[in-house]
Amino acid sequence: MFKKILIANRGEIACRVAATARRMGIKTVAVYSDADANAKHVASCDDAVHIGGSAPKDSYLQWERILQAAKQTGAEAIHPGYGFLSENDAFAIACQAAGLVFIGPPASAILAMGLKAESKRLMSAAGVPLVPGYHGTNQDAALLQVEADGIGYPVLIKASAGGGGKGMRVVDKSADFASALASCKREAINSFGNDSVLIEKYVQRPRHIEIQVFGDTQGHCVYLFERDCSVQRRHQKVLEEAPAPGLSQAMREAMGAAAVAAAKAVNYVGAGTVEFIVEQSEEIDGNAGMKFFFMEMNTRLQVEHPVTEAITGLDLVEWQLRVAAGEPLPLSQDQLHIKGHAIEARICAESPDNHFLPATGTLHVYRHGEHVAFERGTAKHPVRVDSGVREGDTISPFYDSMIAKLIVIGDTREHALALLDKALAQTHIVGLQTNVQFLRHVVASESFAKANLDTALIERERAVLFDQHPVTNDEAIEAAVAHIAQAEQSLQGDDPLSKTDAWRAYGESTRRFDFELGGAPQVIFYKASQIARLADQAQHGLQAVYVQKSEAADEMHIFTDKGAVVIRHIHRLSLVAAQDAHAGGGLNAPMPGKVVSFAVQAGDTVTKGQVVAVMEAMKMEHAITAPADGVVGELLYAAGEQVAEGAALLTLESKK
Repeated sequence: MFKKILIANRGEIACRVAATARRMGIKTVAVYSDADANAKHVASCDDAVHIGGSAPKDSYLQWERILQAAKQTGAEAIHPGYGFLSENDAFAIACQAAGLVFIGPPASAILAMGLKAESKRLMSAAGVPLVPGYHGTNQDAALLQVEADGIGYPVLIKASAGGGGKGMRVVDKSADFASALASCKREAINSFGNDSVLIEKYVQRPRHIEIQVFGDTQGHCVYLFERDCSVQRRHQKVLEEAPAPGLSQAMREAMGAAAVAAAKAVNYVGAGTVEFIVEQSEEIDGNAGMKFFFMEMNTRLQVEHPVTEAITGLDLVEWQLRVAAGEPLPLSQDQLHIKGHAIEARICAESPDNHFLPATGTLHVYRHGEHVAFERGTAKHPVRVDSGVREGDTISPFYDSMIAKLIVIGDTREHALALLDKALAQTHIVGLQTNVQFLRHVVASESFAKANLDTALIERERAVLFDQHPVTNDEAIEAAVAHIAQAEQSLQGDDPLSKTDAWRAYGESTRRFDFELGGAPQVIFYKASQIARLADQAQHGLQAVYVQKSEAADEMHIFTDKGAVVIRHIHRLSLVAAQDAHAGGGLNAPMPGKVVSFAVQAGDTVTKGQVVAVMEAMKMEHAITAPADGVVGELLYAAGEQVAEGAALLTLESKK
């Protein structure tokens, strides 16, 4: 076994690998960028080497520097995590040339499966079922348009070298194909350095089910069952669970056999995931109405691997290390069994109600309920949280928006759902927007609760997922007043003359409170007895209140069993509060990032909803649309420039 490994990644996955290595007595080396100098993964390792600037292209993608770091620290092997260099065949070859073990599959397998078109041809030869589509090498735009028209709409354009939802678009009609293709290619070249695409028939009511496979250097290969990853936004996974609800043993074995055949077709070694689209028929009940098609193979460990660990009782990173060291697979297929049901929720810095735009900021408060970290959950400790950040850390625009993975393991799916909702309710984050409350809405939705799953679930359940306010205004105000009163009481002594409760010999005093809730002012009057009652009695379901103070107002983050809410307690004597108006125009950058392009020029007439610019942040493109009809006045930035959140991108004048 290795004595020391280098982890060529950052954040949660670097901490995850370091945790298993520590349990196995293996020393670890971290690499870090300028932005990550004080990051959690650096503190989690035994040694650390600085490798460059904050942007991935200046650090985590600089594999020559990573190899040098491995040599100077005496590392024997490199674990690439996921993302960055994990599926880079040239890096795998360079590791071998440098005398280092690449903890992953052979470069030939990465190359074969990395290009989606090539992998589809290999799978066809191996007898693995494929979705109808165009997987050719000719990338002429006119030809691709003809192929898409021939397949029939809707079609799915996918970056051939892609993953994680990047370089992917669903096109509903022929007229939209050219613009969608251009956007896909642009995103693909920025993310993967390769703008080749393939086109497939877009399967209706699809489920996304993937099979975890593992191979060793002795030629053995097994599957560790399936994960359902159907709940997605922007083609990126939101919730993953294992086993897949409603999947029969016969279907499980058929998909497992196909996944093993796919892995053996490229002589696969290590951890990999074979992803399938599962088509559901309306006419036939049960698995007889389900067909599965090969989608792609990810030649690395997946983000959602903890749910597989939960139901199998295994440590997949340990398996990776043992296989990379030349050991055979620890278990054979007949020794692998499913126990319980596990669900993983990805907690991200983003605004679901604003098209899932990524958010940045400091984690002023970052708390979870009782849990384990980076190890398999048990019946005694059923909640696991894998996170690469700590309270006080900053979520920057340079990397992925994921803050943590919250995983639960229950006896049944219903048990797991209850555990997940409770764990999400106990997740308290203050300092930036997150999807925690949105995840609670998904878990409680009828479709998810009843396992009516497909990749359109979020769109189908929009009415109960977005713009939800489970905490009423009255409940929020009462909780705020109670907290204010309790805070004031804690500052008072026993001397009656020190009291600030406005006691009067005759009559009862009334106090005014100025709040802002949901952007609307709320002026409330409470009698002293009412305030005392609120302060003395515990608020039903109130978990915690966190306050961020400013000259204008106290921003109060209130967490309850029902949900969370933010209410601002306005300081009446502050002049600043009067200036706290909402920014208008709608043409400001919604997040820090880079201007990719402008779709308009000065003097152009635009209509409400028309795309005027495209920004890139956290590896994804975001369209900026006009908030009203008007005429473009001036473009305030050039394509390629970095902009701060809230920066005006262009001016828009009213039509005369």
